[in-house]
Order: sequence, then structure tokens, then C-alpha cells
Amino acid sequence: MPETEKPGKQPGKQPGRQPDKELSYEEARDQLIEVVRTLEQGGTSLAESLALWERGEELAATCQTALDGARERLDAVLDGDDS
Repeated sequence: MPETEKPGKQPGKQPGRQPDKELSYEEARDQLIEVVRTLEQGGTSLAESLALWERGEELAATCQTALDGARERLDAVLDGDDS
């Protein structure tokens, strides 16, 4: 079933969008904030809302991976101080 999307409301098709693995934590967080704002405002079709939700999940996972990595680095430094 083909999806029709409004111009300017294509969450997975923004020009210049970096793949998630290349996004910094801050970039992913900022994009996630925008996705949440758009969803909270409403006014999007079901297909657009689902695409935004999926994008939000991807961005949240990117943020969590960055936070997990930061925690591991911090734990390694703190464990090194105990010796």
C-alpha cells in the first residue's frame, strides 16, 4: 500500500541526514526532541506518525548506546582509581 506524505514531513528522508551511527549523542537527542514535539502537536497522518515513531525509536537507541558507552568509560576510570 503506497504511502503519501506531505512535503517537508518526511522523517526518514531529510536531506543531509546522517546515518544514526554517525550522529553524536547531542545530535540524536536534538532530533529526538523534534520527533516528540511533532508527534505531540498531532496533525500528522497515521503513516507519518508511525514513521516518526520508528525514527524516534532509532534515535532513542542511538542515545542509549552513547550513554551506555559513556557509563562504561566512567566505570573503567573509577575502577582504575580503586587499585
